[in-house]
Formats: sequence, C-alpha cells, structure tokens
Amino acid sequence: MNKEIILDKNIEDWLTEYPLLTKIIKTKEVFWINPKLTNFKEGIKNVSLTEKDVLDASKRLDRFAPYISKVFPETNKTKGIIESPLVKIPNMKNLIEEEFNFQLHGDLILKCDSHLPISGSIKARGGIYEVLKHAEDLALKEKKLSITDDYSILDSYDFKKFFSEYSIAVGSTGNLGLSIGIMSAKIGFKVTVHMSADAKQWKKDLLRSKGVTVVEYDSDYSKAVEEGRKQALTDKKCYFIDDENSQTLFLGYAVAASRLKQQLYDMNIPVDTDHPLFVYLPCGVGGGPGGVAFGLKLIFKDNVHCFFGEPTHSPCMLLGLMTEKHDKVCVQDFGIDNITAADGLAVGRPSGFVGKSLEYMISGDYTIQDETLYHLLKLLADSENIYLEPSALASIAGGINLFKTNSGYDYLIKNNLENSIINATHIAWATGGSMVPKKEMNEYYKKGTYLMKNE
Repeated sequence: MNKEIILDKNIEDWLTEYPLLTKIIKTKEVFWINPKLTNFKEGIKNVSLTEKDVLDASKRLDRFAPYISKVFPETNKTKGIIESPLVKIPNMKNLIEEEFNFQLHGDLILKCDSHLPISGSIKARGGIYEVLKHAEDLALKEKKLSITDDYSILDSYDFKKFFSEYSIAVGSTGNLGLSIGIMSAKIGFKVTVHMSADAKQWKKDLLRSKGVTVVEYDSDYSKAVEEGRKQALTDKKCYFIDDENSQTLFLGYAVAASRLKQQLYDMNIPVDTDHPLFVYLPCGVGGGPGGVAFGLKLIFKDNVHCFFGEPTHSPCMLLGLMTEKHDKVCVQDFGIDNITAADGLAVGRPSGFVGKSLEYMISGDYTIQDETLYHLLKLLADSENIYLEPSALASIAGGINLFKTNSGYDYLIKNNLENSIINATHIAWATGGSMVPKKEMNEYYKKGTYLMKNE
C-alpha cells in the first residue's frame, strides 16, 4: 500500500467500510452495483447541464457538417456527420455464451465507435467537437464568421492563417490526442499533445505525421494532463482541452444518444418498460462514457441502464464512485499500479465532474483483466470479423458480468427486470480499433490465441 493513511483514514477502516476494496486492491474482477442509483427525475437534479445544452451541441455539429464533408471525404456518405454503425453480433453472443457458460437474455449489439471516421474512436465525438466549438467561438468573436454561413468557407487560406495564431494543448493516453491533434491541425491550429507512457508508438507517429507536436512522458495520464495545463497557462492564445473537467467534451459525447435513438428506431428495436436497454461503456477518466450515459438518460430515462467497464489495474472511476470521494482518490493510493494493456483506460484518477454529475444515474461499474480483454478480442474477430483494440473489449464484458454474478442478478431483481430482461437490448460500446496498424492488431490477436491455449 502506497499510503498508510488515505484521506485521514487508515486502510483497515477503508476495507471495513467498503469490503469490495479487498478484491479491487488485489486486482480481481468485480461487478459493483451503485447503491445511490435513483430514478431519472431525481438523478437529473444533480447535473448542471440540460437537454437544451445537448441540442445546442448537436446543432453546432450540423453547422460544421459542410466543412467536415469537404476536408474529410470519408464523411461524404453521412454529409459531414461523424457517426458510427450499430451492428447486431449474434455469432459473438453465441460464442461468449459457450465460452463463459452463461445465457445472455436479449440481443447483443455493437456500437462501432471503433470505426468512427477521422480518428477511429469514441474520442472523435468529444475531442473533435471541442476543437470545432473553440474555432467557432474565435471566429464569431472576431466577426469572421456568422452562424448562418456555409461553414465550408473555413477551408481557406484566410481562416487557416487566422487559426494558426492560436494553439491547443491536451494531455492524453492516445485516442483523445488523436482526435484533437488531427482536427486541430486540419483546421489550422498549432497543437501539442502531451502523451503518457501508456500511449502507443503508432499513435505518436501518426500525430507527428499530421504536423502535431507530441511531448512524451515516462509517467501516467495525470502527469500528461498536468503538463498540458501548464503550457496553456503560459500562453494566452493557448486553449487547454481538459478531459477531466470539460463540459464541452461531455456534451460532444452526449450528442451520440439522439443519433442512437434514430438507429434503434430504424432497426425496429423498441426501448420501454417492457424492452429495457443495457449499455456497457469502457471507462478511463470518464468523459466519454459519462457524456454518452448522460445523453442516453435524457432520452430513455429509467429504461436505460448504463454500466462502466474498467481494467482491474485502473479502476479509478469505480473507486471514486464507490467511496464517494471521486477525484480525491486515485488507484495508486490503494497500491494499484495503473498498468494495463488497455492504454485508453490507463487512468489513475477519475473525473470529479463526471462522477459527481452521474453518481445517481450510473447503474454500476465492473472491472476486467487484460487477459480477458485479449480473449474477447480474439472471439469477436473469429465470430464477426470485427477487430477492436483491447480497451474496447471492456464493453463486451458487461453483459457477461450482468448474467454471471450475484450482483448482476440482484440488480435485475431490485429493478424489477426479471421478466422484461428476455426482451432486452444490450449495447457494447466499442470505443476504438480501426486506426490500429494491421501488424499491431495481428499481435493483439496472436496474444489472445496464446492466452486461450494456455488457460
């Protein structure tokens, strides 16, 4: 244990108050049900943001669509809207039921943010949105742009020259840095991405190829964020994108919910009291999954059940929610090393903003071992020919936990879901993967194959 005393309490007292901590500290897989979960009407009172804020974000993205379509041709099919497919994965459902010896009641669907255009991860939602909002704010302030303009005019020498007078900084384990770096460089900003030791080399190389300045650290995510903040404080024209506390990022993610509603409608999938929706979201610092969960709650209210998934070695959001200390505690306080193959989830301290905002709306949190992530990666590739990066497979583990644990069973009983669960829809939110180089993805697959053979 790194500290004998944590927030004025010794470790024995922590373990007595929160018995699940014993397993968490030993980096065992756990499934925690949130005892503070309440109905939507009460839970939403804890959030400062509203449905109007999400609608405003959605309209802003619509304004930028002509520009996005022009500079990123891969978005032409969606007319500049950055969105991912929703795909049923029945073969994977059958395979995990067989492999893990359980029955998953309802349909299993993959939300393929792993294949979002531009930067290939869920971070393309929040990260790109915040860059665009900042660009719009600057251009409107200087009266170079009106919200009634066709935003494709932003793709011009004059605007690029204007934006080049400003800079953007961010701290990242990888995917957020990709989305912000690629978008910022494209529109004309000078951009610096401060990357933690967990970040993959190919992500650093890709950013540098786009003209992004990458600063590397031997420490974890928190250090990268701290240094990004310091850079912004020394330059009045530098805008820091704060993954830990940004409401703008949060709203960019939240827009996903209204689009998901339309996709479900198009697939004739109802969501109501008799047809509950379960959504499993890989969680690092919490901005992405928190924003998506908030948006989903606004739309589906008590008929959606959102769970966060984290590596056993980086359970920062679980610790924050369970102890109700949020960003006042980190995994290292409890002797957990924060070392995981799920680089995008390698975060030691959670977002206090997200934890405090959603502490009455999140259904629960579960942890997953790296070995299981690789196992699931191989199974998904074999059954559906879909390849994800390890961190994204934390989403698939959600349904397994719900139906294989006593905690999951208790959750269904407590929420009167034992009858309607057979009609449920389970969405595993795949957060990244399509940008991973083929050679690296092959190594992930080989590791999954090796681990399965040696179990």
